Amino acid sequence: MAAPEPLSLEHLYRVCDPEQLGFRTTEELSAMDRPPGQERALEAMDLGASMRASGFNLFVMGPEGDGKLEMVHRLLAERAAREATPSDWCYLNNFEEPTRPRLLRLPPGQGARWRHDLEQLIEELRSTIPATFESDEYQNRLQELQQQLNRRQREAFEAIQKEAEQYDVTLLQTPSGFSFAPVKEGEVIEPEQFQQLPEEERRRYQEAIEFLQERLQAVVKQIPKWRKEIQEQVRKLNEEMTLLAVGQRIQELRQRYGELPLAAAHLDAVRNDIIEHVDAFRSGEQDHVEYILGRYRANLLLAHDPADGAPVVYEDMPTHQRLVGRTEHHVHQGALLTDFNLIRPGSLHQANGGYLIVDAHRILTQPLAWPSLKRTLSAGEVRIESLEQVHGFWTTVTLEPEPMPLRTKVVLLGDRMVYYLLSAYDPDFPELFKVEADLEDDLPRDAETQQLYARMLATLVRQRRLRHLDRFAAARVIEHGSRMADDSERLAAGGRAITDLLQEADHYATGDGAEIIGQDHIERALAAQERRAGRIRDRSQETIERGTLVIHTEGHHTASVNGLSVLQLGDFGFGRPTRITATARPGRGQLVDIEREAKLGGKIHSKGVMILSRFLASRFAPEGDLSLSASLAFEQSYGGIDGDSASVAELCALFSAIGRVPLDHGIAVTGSVNQLGEVQAVGGVNEKIEGFFEVCRRRGLTGRQGVALPASNVVHLMLRQEVRDAVAAGQFHIYPLSHVDEALELLTGRPAGVWDDAGAYPQGSVNRAVADRLEAFARSQRRRGGGDADEAAEDDDD
Repeated sequence: MAAPEPLSLEHLYRVCDPEQLGFRTTEELSAMDRPPGQERALEAMDLGASMRASGFNLFVMGPEGDGKLEMVHRLLAERAAREATPSDWCYLNNFEEPTRPRLLRLPPGQGARWRHDLEQLIEELRSTIPATFESDEYQNRLQELQQQLNRRQREAFEAIQKEAEQYDVTLLQTPSGFSFAPVKEGEVIEPEQFQQLPEEERRRYQEAIEFLQERLQAVVKQIPKWRKEIQEQVRKLNEEMTLLAVGQRIQELRQRYGELPLAAAHLDAVRNDIIEHVDAFRSGEQDHVEYILGRYRANLLLAHDPADGAPVVYEDMPTHQRLVGRTEHHVHQGALLTDFNLIRPGSLHQANGGYLIVDAHRILTQPLAWPSLKRTLSAGEVRIESLEQVHGFWTTVTLEPEPMPLRTKVVLLGDRMVYYLLSAYDPDFPELFKVEADLEDDLPRDAETQQLYARMLATLVRQRRLRHLDRFAAARVIEHGSRMADDSERLAAGGRAITDLLQEADHYATGDGAEIIGQDHIERALAAQERRAGRIRDRSQETIERGTLVIHTEGHHTASVNGLSVLQLGDFGFGRPTRITATARPGRGQLVDIEREAKLGGKIHSKGVMILSRFLASRFAPEGDLSLSASLAFEQSYGGIDGDSASVAELCALFSAIGRVPLDHGIAVTGSVNQLGEVQAVGGVNEKIEGFFEVCRRRGLTGRQGVALPASNVVHLMLRQEVRDAVAAGQFHIYPLSHVDEALELLTGRPAGVWDDAGAYPQGSVNRAVADRLEAFARSQRRRGGGDADEAAEDDDD
């Protein structure tokens, strides 16, 4: 197996030819209705949005920062604009049970008119009723009724007086009431005189007075009845005058809203309540009157323009109250009071008949918001309740508004992990969110999709009102899309990162006074983004340049190799070389992973070390025990390490340590290895290559330096211009690896060696050096009788 040849320049970067794009600027391109490459997700969204059956809500998933919200909101808004406008809703006072306000549904656009009509009615009541009861007509009729009562009472007493005169008795009115007294010759008989009368005459007077008192008592008993009759006539007069004042207006409203039974019933209740509380209007107690009038209003919860279509609402703070609404309170004389006018809608109300978009992570982190949403969707109605009511934290009297029927399509946005966790652990989730729309992270890169990508850029600049791009700038953005996708044959699907890039480039074009965005503006924006995020990367490079972090970029060293890793800080990642060392001595097949022993190694890294240890055993001790005690370490690494991308480098370090074969430190290695020695793809190859290149560049390129990476990663290469320039000048090289033996030959300059028919590796090969040293270890073990106690203890611990 020969050492690999370095890659040619065309393998390191896939250029987008501006001439093949076929336009001068993106202004010539038509906008896109839908994002490219998302057909699967868009089909799911169409299904979820159109299905009216219960539970067909949507979960749109994709990586963070991919512009899900903007895309979903735009697509739903386009769809909602063609749909029917939902009804208006308002709460009305329940005159029978004030704690249970009634919900009135009105045709779209009628809610504001209904509220305005009631406000006008209230204004009329405020002025018309007092004026009506202050009118001469009312006062005259009221006085007439009072006179009628007085006349009736007077006539009754006069009749008794006349009857008393027949018995020589008169009716006297005293401060304590009415009484009868005997009369003689027109004069009232004094008590002393009365006692001097003959007994028969006194008895006649007494019998007459007793008779007359019974007649008087009968008349006095009739007086409350007469007063009640007069009060009833006054009440009818008040009703008549009230209806005269506002009856015509209420009747007009009843005719206008006659098709709404609840509206008509509310107007009837208002009329009856006015009559019942007419004394308050007559008394002029302003506070009481305003309280009464406030109960006639309409609390307009939702109002729509009939031409608006269905609503699309994004709830950025999905708490329980912001979802299902709330009832506010006000302080009056130290007490908290509320009424139906203080009911406030939630986002579920606002989105009723349309679409509600909610971030899944946000709603899951708000206390009890997720159960509230599920309960509402399951019930098919929005019930305005505080958390205290729902969970019985208090039992004080409060409002219980009539629930609103719900016809809202809820769209959750989140990453795939949230979706899979909810599907696995929440039994309600699959019943309520039956449609998943999985957005593609990237799309294939070919001539057709490059044209679509350019149209996407044209759409974005129009949406953000930016300058258009010339074809060279568009080609550069397409190339950057491949860099973002970490694949020269694919393009990142767009989203926030592309939009941010265009906005920054437009900023630089503004500064230059340019009419369009050119390639130099894109380059400046990319360089500025990298510079802003690159402080830690630069400090890391400085530690290597100053020798604080020991990395050799020249010469050959035994038991040491340059591995490559990627540090990811937010959206910015950069490559950093790491020195990997190994030790080897006689033992019992033990390979110590120092990172794992120090609890710094992750599970995937530990798996990689186990795989390469088995590869060693299968190659050099296929039918016996491997006489080896070895160790691996990432030098000057003090944080956690995970992943198996250093497996090839670790294996090369082990081969070097065992066979005492020096390795070329001008070449860094990355790649995963399987038990057959095949090199497998890893991530972050562009950042890894550029990180090692920067170290070599700062120290001075020798023309022998480079990076060895898995051959399956070649398609992912989209390297920076300065790396490509160095490769073109022969100062830096990129080598593809298919097998670990190719890495050994590249780093040692010696053939790896193939097992011959005699059962041995050829002289001078790396494998022969390793096999000979392992045989020496085995002889040493046999001489020592199987190893010392310390090694045995180490083996048992492992």
